[in-house]
Amino acid sequence: MEAWLPIGLKLPDGAAAKVVVHAGKSWQIVDARGGGRILIVERALEERWIADGLIPVGLFSRFEFGGRPLSEISSSADQTLSPVADSAAPQSKQDAMSFAAAFKATQDLVGACPLQDAIFVEKISRLLPVCALSEVVEPAVVAGFWLTGGINVPATSFRKLHQAMGWLTPTDLKDVVEACGFAVDAEVPSSKRSRKTKSTVKSDDGPEPAKPGFALPGRPELASFFNEHIVDIIRNRDRYEALGIGFPAAVILHGPPGCGKTFAVERLIDFLGWPSFQIDASSVASPYIHETSKKVAEVFEKAMASTPSVLVIDEMEAFLADREAGSGHHRVEEVAEFLWRIPEATENDVLIIAMTNRIDMIDPAILRRGRFDHVIEVGFASEKEVQGLLGALLDKIPCADDVDPSPLAKELAGRPLSDVSFVVREGARLAARSGADQLHQSNLIDALRSAPARSGNEERRKIGF
Repeated sequence: MEAWLPIGLKLPDGAAAKVVVHAGKSWQIVDARGGGRILIVERALEERWIADGLIPVGLFSRFEFGGRPLSEISSSADQTLSPVADSAAPQSKQDAMSFAAAFKATQDLVGACPLQDAIFVEKISRLLPVCALSEVVEPAVVAGFWLTGGINVPATSFRKLHQAMGWLTPTDLKDVVEACGFAVDAEVPSSKRSRKTKSTVKSDDGPEPAKPGFALPGRPELASFFNEHIVDIIRNRDRYEALGIGFPAAVILHGPPGCGKTFAVERLIDFLGWPSFQIDASSVASPYIHETSKKVAEVFEKAMASTPSVLVIDEMEAFLADREAGSGHHRVEEVAEFLWRIPEATENDVLIIAMTNRIDMIDPAILRRGRFDHVIEVGFASEKEVQGLLGALLDKIPCADDVDPSPLAKELAGRPLSDVSFVVREGARLAARSGADQLHQSNLIDALRSAPARSGNEERRKIGF
């Protein structure tokens, strides 16, 4: 990064600038030769911080270089001095609380201010805005971005924040969010036991009651597979490890579009409460050689740094197609990246779940056991499964006594699960439009008639001329 001060500059405290690590138009951060970092700013920027009440007069040391008035402040090696946008994720609750205290103090002093381009100076517990950007990003987004190490999730979205920061217990994360100045409205679950803790703990009152298993409305067989091959292994690590069974193996779900693969994976992630990461064509595909492999490696590294975590590989046929199909050297490199990354991630407590609509296109080396031990076909729901999903959806809505999901299940069997959700949602809309305060069977029948199965070539509804 280009510096406007020479390397080796002697500063007022006698330390020498070693190398520029961050820089803007009116500021730069350099490594000090003796350890730690030094923030150097133009005098005008320091004076603006003083005028805003963020820092007291005399906190920064002043000097001139080539007739240019400058100010500087140093920090020790164990204190964070970095732009908010480029800071590494916190490694402990203490790190997170230090940022939270600085964030809250700055907000109290300046209110709505562009903090997304601020500099976090832990030594003085402040975020010092450099005001290079005019747009004010929502403060909760700025806080969430720093706490998660670069994920755009607001600090007010407690569930999503906890998924990205699974290394913190819910109670500790609640303390951090509240220290930032935000209220936590979501129900905070009790802290989870360490994965090495026995799942059955005896006390004077007998063994601990069994926890409820994972449930998936409309998909009992898939839920049973997840419970047996994932949930039970996670909950009883010691018992399985004693018999040589490690972390749950990677899984592929395949089937036609609309069969509920994504829905099932999202529900499992919510159930586990772990941080989740995703690889799909839109997030890693690149026209540049080696760039896709590099992006894939970065996602795997992030997932392994946040274990236990879930890594979802969606649309896997887009970048894991059979190498014998003549896709070029770049495709061979991408497949090879996955071949050695998948076992490594599993060994480091990353649950890998892949999804595809075209299992026939996937490279055979990816499909072999040892990388993906389980390849599960997810077809369209049966009548019984549709009835189970309808029951779960209707339980959330005020329904009249005449509502019977049985005839609807017969009509919706073999269709995408999104059609089932649409019929319930459309029926509720028709009931509300008619002024009713309950959903009636007639509303559901009308909704079903308005949602015939789509073949892909049916005439589209037109509005306008």
